[in-house]
Amino acid sequence: MTEKVDLENTLVDESQRQLKELGASSRLQQDKYSEGSVSESEDDNERVDAAEEETDDDDNTFFDTQDFLSSSSFKSTGSDFRISSFSSDDEDFYTIESEDGIDPSIVSVGKNYPHVKRRKKLPDPVEKEKGVSLWSMIKDNIGKDLTKVCLPVYFNEPLSSLQKCFEDLEYSYLLDRAYEWGKMGNSLMRILNVAAFAVSGYASTEGRTCKPFNPLLGETYEADYPDKGLRFVSEKVSHHPMIVACHCEGTGWKFWADSNLKSKFWGRSIQLDPTGILTLEFDDGETFQWSKVTTSIYNLILGKLYCDHYGTMRIQGNCEYSCKLKFKEQSIIDRNPHQVQGIVQDRHGKTVATLFGKWDESMHYVIGDCSGKGKGTDTLSESHLLWKRSRPPKYPTRYNLTRFAITLNELTPGLKEKLPPTDSRLRPDQRCLENGEYEKANSEKLRLEQRQRQSRKMQERGWKPRWFVKDKGSDAYRYIGGYWESREKGNWESCPDIFGQIPADQMLD
Repeated sequence: MTEKVDLENTLVDESQRQLKELGASSRLQQDKYSEGSVSESEDDNERVDAAEEETDDDDNTFFDTQDFLSSSSFKSTGSDFRISSFSSDDEDFYTIESEDGIDPSIVSVGKNYPHVKRRKKLPDPVEKEKGVSLWSMIKDNIGKDLTKVCLPVYFNEPLSSLQKCFEDLEYSYLLDRAYEWGKMGNSLMRILNVAAFAVSGYASTEGRTCKPFNPLLGETYEADYPDKGLRFVSEKVSHHPMIVACHCEGTGWKFWADSNLKSKFWGRSIQLDPTGILTLEFDDGETFQWSKVTTSIYNLILGKLYCDHYGTMRIQGNCEYSCKLKFKEQSIIDRNPHQVQGIVQDRHGKTVATLFGKWDESMHYVIGDCSGKGKGTDTLSESHLLWKRSRPPKYPTRYNLTRFAITLNELTPGLKEKLPPTDSRLRPDQRCLENGEYEKANSEKLRLEQRQRQSRKMQERGWKPRWFVKDKGSDAYRYIGGYWESREKGNWESCPDIFGQIPADQMLD
């Protein structure tokens, strides 16, 4: 899942400590991500240990790919098989740039999905937006109770954290292909496509400096995308700590996750360490699990805001292969930021494939081990492209939304009548922000945040999520089913009107 950058909660929950540490950014140490693995056997543990010995030593394991990727002599066999209904400016459904060397049965994956016409731009704003300084918001409230401070919608984008979860599925065709590769008996190509999918979820974060809306307790989001062969549901399942859970059913696979963030404020930056496990299960029983890497947001006070992702991601499989990906932390003088490099290993710890690329551009693979020093250009020239980021939208937004993200809050004809009253598309402040009604968006946001303060008391008094349940013996949430059945019947009696006014007799003391 794309990182759920909740700047507002960070400022509120850690305000007193943070304001005393404005000079602490120089103490920021790289790679504070707590690496972990999910293993079922001694073989799995040995495989993880082998991966650590191979690539955990230092940053010198990164070879510079800039010249290679930009070289005119670079010929990636079987390169770009990008398929998406969000990639073209015209009415053509598919964009397939090159299919040389790809198995025909893999090329055909997804071609039977129906075309769904979706919007390509946000509504024109009703009002002219007024800029606000984040530093002015902080300094004007030093010494005050920041839980009483409402950050204006200027710092938000018109999406919720629940919708941001779905952004991780933008390149779900990679999972469709992984499923087909596995059916053909090619487990190596399956995990390579899974690895590319795990990286692709970060692509949409480049240039996205506005924060998503923090969902209300019990808020949900559904995505029924027949044009991608999947359907998705997410729910905010806990307010303190803030946890969102999601479940997606694709073609031959299921994906589920829950997300929480541990934050550290360093004065000019915020470090976000995700907790929670992402799980992908194919219909044939093969399963992969991984956790996300650290995200940091820089230049909160002065300069241009930007984010970076860094740390080690382990994709642990329950069958033949597992993968380790290293996201390189960006330095001030780095001429080639956003690098990702990794290896695929078999159950005996042997490296059978090497991956390289950039999380905001593309990922490539080479069969064999070319991760060491001195190995590189000759071998990499025979590399294959696994994934390439979609083109930017024809109509850019202030929020730097991708083509896919522009569609997420759309109320297509007839959809509103089918949604539960808890769906993010029906949230008034978010809708007003999308429409450019900024004054109304601010007043609605303040009203809903006052309502949100009831959430902790609701949770303490036994409130339970509607569509997810916490597994016994763990902190993970799983989907209990029933959402799509309720949608089919139009039965949302168990879903409260969380965006409406709270009657006075229902206010909690």
